[in-house]
Amino acid sequence: MLEAIGLSPAESRLYATLVENPRSSADELATQCGISPLLAGRTLAAFARRGLASRLPGRRARYVAVAPDIAIRPLLARHEEELHQVRTAISELTSAFNLASRYATHPAEQVEVITGTDNIVNRAYALQDSAQVMFRNIDKPPYAMRGHGDNVARERHMLKSGIDYRTVYDREALEVPGKLRLIQESIAHGEKARVVAEAAAKIWIADDALALIPIRNRSNSIDAAFILHQSALLDALIALFEREWQRALPLRAAPRPAAHTDELDELTRELLGLLAGGLTDEAIARALGLGLRTVQRRIHAVMRDLNAVTRFQAGLEARERGWI
Repeated sequence: MLEAIGLSPAESRLYATLVENPRSSADELATQCGISPLLAGRTLAAFARRGLASRLPGRRARYVAVAPDIAIRPLLARHEEELHQVRTAISELTSAFNLASRYATHPAEQVEVITGTDNIVNRAYALQDSAQVMFRNIDKPPYAMRGHGDNVARERHMLKSGIDYRTVYDREALEVPGKLRLIQESIAHGEKARVVAEAAAKIWIADDALALIPIRNRSNSIDAAFILHQSALLDALIALFEREWQRALPLRAAPRPAAHTDELDELTRELLGLLAGGLTDEAIARALGLGLRTVQRRIHAVMRDLNAVTRFQAGLEARERGWI
């Protein structure tokens, strides 16, 4: 547990054992820690020089640990200062990299090609973690990640950090079993989400600095991706996202538990939102976890209540009433 402040696993184990067994000799600690007496003796002598332990008077060398809050705090402070220096260096190097990228003229300096599912997923996570202010993405099947819940913890952390997280979901994404409920939970945590029919592309964009575009092969799976750095091409991709965002319809968070009548109304609102998003009856049934006939009965009932002849008319009337 002390490896983060520069101790080796053996040193960390030896110090912890000494804390629990004061006045121990090198031989005794070596036996308990499973290391050689020579290594234990050298480590204890080093502990004494570094202020982690004290040697007791006597012919046979015995040691007691210095109180952890006194011995370890200076080491921790030193490593925190080193980490601060690393963060400062990263910031300076990133600024220099971005400045150099603006003047890059060769396409190889603006676009990277990533191949292999694991490499794509790892690079996507790294891109997401790099976002400081804003993260935008268009969610559209197929997926390189093993499951649509794989990224939940990372997204929640970003939302908690105050990052503006916006997602445009292709309506096909809502047909994935369990996906709608997961999206609604993310909305409740702060994600801004919209749905659109036939999204233009599947993309991830971190701030205005970096983007990832997965590439589908002939078998409709993802085995390659483009990484775009600051360039006119990235600017065009950001403009594409904003266009899709404008034409998409907002998604709602999951309804709170309520009485039966309110629960029915909330279900109707969810159904109307999916209907306005262009989903078929079958897709709505899968998204809501209902039977097809149940969905069709509800659609007919709400169209009757809205005095609407077509789905489009029902969507307009529902919007006028503030239902979606």
